[in-house]
Amino acid sequence: MQSIGAAQPRLLILEEPTEGIQPSIIKDIGRVIRLLADTGLNGQRVAILLVEQYYDFARQLADDYLVMQRGQFIASGKGAEMEQNGIRQLVATS
Repeated sequence: MQSIGAAQPRLLILEEPTEGIQPSIIKDIGRVIRLLADTGLNGQRVAILLVEQYYDFARQLADDYLVMQRGQFIASGKGAEMEQNGIRQLVATS
């Protein structure tokens, strides 16, 4: 059995990767995250947990979403359904 180390993670947790970053760099970060989600890292598929308050960035990348408020999950679904499910308004008022 092959050991999996830092170079071959199965889960990548990104907390607020856009915080304090200029908009042109945010687009680059989004492209890299999408590439990792689509192709993996070093031949290994990797799940990505993105914790993000910037709605448009999260919506573009989300396969699925969970919204938390005061430690409770209050909404979940497919990323493609975020807009129609009113998630923008939900997170804007949280």
